Amino acid sequence: PPAHSHSDWIGPPDQHSNLRPIIFYVPPEESALERRLREARQEAQASNQRFWAQHNRAFRQEKEEFIYSRLKAKGLEMRDKSGQRATLNAEEMADFYKDFLSKNFKKHLQYNRDWYKRNFRITFLMGQVALVRALKWLRQRKKNVEQ
Repeated sequence: PPAHSHSDWIGPPDQHSNLRPIIFYVPPEESALERRLREARQEAQASNQRFWAQHNRAFRQEKEEFIYSRLKAKGLEMRDKSGQRATLNAEEMADFYKDFLSKNFKKHLQYNRDWYKRNFRITFLMGQVALVRALKWLRQRKKNVEQ
């Protein structure tokens, strides 16, 4: 982002995780509380990037293996005579999706628990930052009125 920017910047989707990375704005006079909030947000983003990149990599690999094994069982190759990639029908792919989700249920459950914990912490920190800013604004306003 340009040096004069005063906001977060969101990039294009990551090719592995499909999540849009964020470049967080760091104010010049960031308080310790604001820094904790930014770092919590950065950690949440990094954790999400790691999880979804690993998940998507495993999904693609297992999907390819499933397609290959099903085509092989039918006596077919990955490509037909014209060079087109062979595919399975929706019902066969539904078997894969169901199996993949069942096999990764515990991982998804743990990810959701961690996600909620991180977001609760971020929300709590955001509330603290908002309260500190509101109190600062009220003190400033009171000071201006007294002058």
